[in-house]
Amino acid sequence: MNIFVYGTLRDEALRMAVAGTAGDVAPATLTGYSVRPAVGDVAPMIAPDANGQAQGLLLRNLTAEQIARLTLFEDAYGYTLITVSVTLPGGGTEAAQMWLPPAHVQAAPGAWSLDHWQGNYGAVTAQAARAVFAQDPLPAAADLRWQWPMYLKRAWAQAQAAGTDRPAAVRHGAQAGDVAVSGRVPPVGRFFKMQGFEVSHRRFDGGYQGPLPREVLVGIDAAIVLPYDARRERIVLVEQLRMGPLERGEPNSWMLEPVAGMIDAFETPEQAALRETQEEAGLDVTLRHVTSCYPSPGNATDYFYCYIGLCDLPDVNRYAGGLESEQEDLRLHVLSLDDALAHVQSGEIAAGPCVTLIYWLALNRDALHLEFATADA
Repeated sequence: MNIFVYGTLRDEALRMAVAGTAGDVAPATLTGYSVRPAVGDVAPMIAPDANGQAQGLLLRNLTAEQIARLTLFEDAYGYTLITVSVTLPGGGTEAAQMWLPPAHVQAAPGAWSLDHWQGNYGAVTAQAARAVFAQDPLPAAADLRWQWPMYLKRAWAQAQAAGTDRPAAVRHGAQAGDVAVSGRVPPVGRFFKMQGFEVSHRRFDGGYQGPLPREVLVGIDAAIVLPYDARRERIVLVEQLRMGPLERGEPNSWMLEPVAGMIDAFETPEQAALRETQEEAGLDVTLRHVTSCYPSPGNATDYFYCYIGLCDLPDVNRYAGGLESEQEDLRLHVLSLDDALAHVQSGEIAAGPCVTLIYWLALNRDALHLEFATADA
């Protein structure tokens, strides 16, 4: 079975992540089609075009396992196979199977660029695909369809972490060979993932210990925003049912928190913060960065970008928020900063990022009040 690929699978790293060494690979051209950007996606689509020529690759001599893995990757998007005839560099033609996008996928203007995709999205997409095909067993196509954005978000978070240059003025300055990870097992979980592995590391006394068995919850980077009206000194808190307290066994698992949301793949923390504040609380805010931190570095990859969202708050005590499309059932509370501090002291506010941001406001309230009083003058 020959397969003609015209889009992201032309990228060697992604192709290797999905299907390994995918048989014989040869350049090929499909006449009568053009590769176009897809509306709302970084990946392309192919569309009939009487004057078009789609450049791609012909994959020959694939094993049954490779075909199954390629099929899983494409079926997750609802693509279907059709038979086409492609032209090889020497002028000969060969029949091949090609994945055609579903009818609802629409083409955007212009031509899709593989170079642009590789430079901006390729490495993250390949990392997400490696994570998918590290599963055992592999997910069904219907499951991968809704899980794929989460794989991309995790890969995007890993890419951001790899570029972090954090000071080591007090802590150990890590060197190559100080830590070794081995024995990775297929991760488990449908929405979030639990990754098991073994770690060996250098000790503070100069020795070496391990391998030690460990597990880590592989979460998603998130943007946290506490909306604050500096003139009136009041905040907005989001109330919702939370699974952590529920599973821990608390009798009341509804929590008071700031606005929070996962950072989408290829999205900046600031973009996520502004989007989530509008979606959850219906507010347009000016962001003031407070800190970026790991809330639980011993057992989770979660990384939070924490902001104060400066805004004018409505003259209400409570209102509904969130998106029905994301199954969000949210109640928004408008509280004075003093009342919020009292709720921290009583323990009713018990979410760590919320406590951090409220205390930051308590330390900076006078400066913020003066800043906005001066702006109003």
